[in-house]
Amino acid sequence: MNIIQELFGKSPFGPLVEHTKKVHECVEMIRPLMEALVNEDYDEIRRLQDQVSKLEYEADTIKHNVRDHLPRRYFMPVDRVDLEGFISSQDNIADKAEDFAVILTLRKTKLHPAIMDKFFDFVDQIFQVTGTLLTAAVELSNLAEASFSGAEAKVVLSLLKGLNEEEWKADRKARSLSKDVYALEKELDPITIIFYEKMILTLGAIANEAENAGDMLRTMILK
Repeated sequence: MNIIQELFGKSPFGPLVEHTKKVHECVEMIRPLMEALVNEDYDEIRRLQDQVSKLEYEADTIKHNVRDHLPRRYFMPVDRVDLEGFISSQDNIADKAEDFAVILTLRKTKLHPAIMDKFFDFVDQIFQVTGTLLTAAVELSNLAEASFSGAEAKVVLSLLKGLNEEEWKADRKARSLSKDVYALEKELDPITIIFYEKMILTLGAIANEAENAGDMLRTMILK
């Protein structure tokens, strides 16, 4: 390959945006999974789990393509390490969404009516966190053109500040939901309580990884 072509090779930021969108598609499957759980439609849960698994595989394919075609000497306005960190955090979001889907297939669990509304509120908050990340990350191509500076960078930094706030809200909702779950210990068997807590922790991990990805994006802008 010509050295000039290698140094100024294909930008990875367009494919990175596609990876972000695919990861978000994985997260979008969580609410339908919860609705199937409420309806005790375990066949639908298994079907949706297969769909999440397919989406996660597609996200992995995009991820590998980005990494395989990232020349080591490519001139980028950001550090390769930070870019790799962003990709890894995004990858973890998709993995955790798939983990959540798998968890729901492990046993035919019923969602207790007393925590149903809070569970869905928590799910919607997780979606708010990842949605904010998506809104910021789709600007990657524009950021790259602006060398991660200027007005475009200020807009994204504002979005990332909002992301941190949304993740903080998700943490608060998770703690409140966990308290409600343990308040049902006289009604529920220990395995069901553990199962609920595993669901909560996995969803919370999605919000945490979204925040991590946002932190990597912020680092790319501020360096």
